[in-house]
Amino acid sequence: MRLAGSSALVTGGASGLGAATVRKLGTEGVRVVVVDVADGSEVAREVGGVYVRADVTDPDQVAEAVAVAEQLGPVRALVNCAGIGPPARTLARDGTPHDLGHFESVIRVNLVGTFNCIRLVAPAMSRSEPLEDGERGAIVNTASVAAFEGQIGQAAYSASKGGVVAMTLPVARDLAAIGVRVNTIAPGIMDTPMLAGLPEEARASLGQQVLFPRRLGRPDEYAELAWFLLTHSYMNGETVRMDGGIRMQPR
Repeated sequence: MRLAGSSALVTGGASGLGAATVRKLGTEGVRVVVVDVADGSEVAREVGGVYVRADVTDPDQVAEAVAVAEQLGPVRALVNCAGIGPPARTLARDGTPHDLGHFESVIRVNLVGTFNCIRLVAPAMSRSEPLEDGERGAIVNTASVAAFEGQIGQAAYSASKGGVVAMTLPVARDLAAIGVRVNTIAPGIMDTPMLAGLPEEARASLGQQVLFPRRLGRPDEYAELAWFLLTHSYMNGETVRMDGGIRMQPR
């Protein structure tokens, strides 16, 4: 699918995987709307895009971001990178049960927020002129290997990412009617701001857990895969692990 000259939304686009994706889309001639609660104006300026402050769980704010994208060109791409992952055990060592509000907030941002963005961008994509094979757009979601091998303390995070994986095929089936494909990337241990605060020794140790190559994944590698899934017209309804062959242990 040709994306040059069209518009795209990238949630969580101010940093990490999202920012790398914004830059990749920008270099390919796509007009990008950076959607984030953090300030994404600098990343947007780099690629001649637009930053819209929006919480992915807020319907009005996301709808505003979609409207901005429509002004830039036909909306043909959405990449959902926004997410949170604070750990908590189901039962803490001191006997305290997992805070329910904590669990709900992770599900709300990672799963509900992803679906909220999909459902609100779909009408805009349906208004785009069809390309070859009747294709109008493509969506890439972000899950995690934790969807399959969640570690201790990842009950909420794994549930949220497992939900993203589980809804990929049914949403792809729903949106096939308007010529929109849906795929999901399940990254492994990535070199993102989530890990930036760790000592170098700890980061190196995490990299050594990867089968090969023994290092953390790079955001630009995620962006390249996202671009492939957006533009490859026969990729649909699929979840692709991008993890260097790692299989996560309990801790």
